Amino acid sequence: MAEANVAAASLFGADRRLCSADILTPPEARARMEVAVLNFLAALASPSSPAISVLPLISRSSANCGLRSGLLSDVSSVYLSYAFCNRSLMRASNAKAFVRVWKVMEMCYKILGEGKMVHQRELFYKLLSHSPKYFSCQRDVNRAIQDVVSLLRCTRQSLGVMASSRGALIGHLVLHEPDEEQIDCSILGASGHAITGDLNLLSRLKLYSDARYIIVVEKDAIFQRLAEDRLYNQLPCILITAKGYPDIASRFILHRLSQTFSNMPIFALVDWNPAGLAILCTYKYGSISMGLESYRYACNVKWLGLRGDDLPLIPESAFQELKPRDSQIAKSLLSSKFLQDRHRAELTLMVDMGRRAEIEALYSHGFDFLGKYIARKIVQGDYI
Repeated sequence: MAEANVAAASLFGADRRLCSADILTPPEARARMEVAVLNFLAALASPSSPAISVLPLISRSSANCGLRSGLLSDVSSVYLSYAFCNRSLMRASNAKAFVRVWKVMEMCYKILGEGKMVHQRELFYKLLSHSPKYFSCQRDVNRAIQDVVSLLRCTRQSLGVMASSRGALIGHLVLHEPDEEQIDCSILGASGHAITGDLNLLSRLKLYSDARYIIVVEKDAIFQRLAEDRLYNQLPCILITAKGYPDIASRFILHRLSQTFSNMPIFALVDWNPAGLAILCTYKYGSISMGLESYRYACNVKWLGLRGDDLPLIPESAFQELKPRDSQIAKSLLSSKFLQDRHRAELTLMVDMGRRAEIEALYSHGFDFLGKYIARKIVQGDYI
């Protein structure tokens, strides 16, 4: 198909400026899959020029993305434009990817028809048993799911695929699911309340809070230290962690909290390294790979620490050299059009020094220092 005709041949209309994924009911999602199949069969059965049609996917590349700002908020998010890439059976480099799209779509069609939801890991093992030639690792499934999202322009949840959540939260927050008992997150153990991967359930929760702040913590160990110290009783807050790189469910509940309690600022506590900044940016803007849905999860997250100004607090022996993976992430971030100036300055300092520091380095001042550090920085307005 000629490049000029790709947009015209896309299945569900075009804005040519911003592209997003719709939240669909199971019948609506199945209907879009049926349209995709019918288009494929129509091209195959064409009397004049029968052909195996390409799959026009919204391109998930840096060249096809931008940053949009909310009209009535201070939240910015990644978006994708209406530029397309093709999956073609006739091209050796992506023939397998072409087949994977149909295999995943077939499985999702069945799942939706049965009224079920599955995790990506469950979907992988199902596909591995049915089509081992095409699915050898989880990454194959994850990319194929994103391809289906890009083709049908609907959310993963609409496909019957649930987020696998590692996240937890604790603090001045009460969760109430209709017809269920309330959960008071201020009386839980240090592990907090596990965040479900079911976004439908998370969207139904009623949220109540008298907190003043939300604090996003990169690491589970730091989260548990702050929960053990009951930081939220000294500083009225909600603590949340995704235990590393943020999953969709953790981002979704953080976004819900930000929408429900719009006057409650969100602060991030991450390691002083490129990965820590990448995690912060994912919470703040979303990601290119999920650019069709990023606006549903983006929040105005402020960088509390660790930052360059905190380095005098860290013993010389606690610094580590940047690893090759750090340098890779730094290079990617520095080439990004989204990175704000002060974030770029912090990242440049890391690269110039060739060093990194972890939050745990603050324990050199005592295990109770971290809570005091957080409180002081918030009160003094020491954040980006």
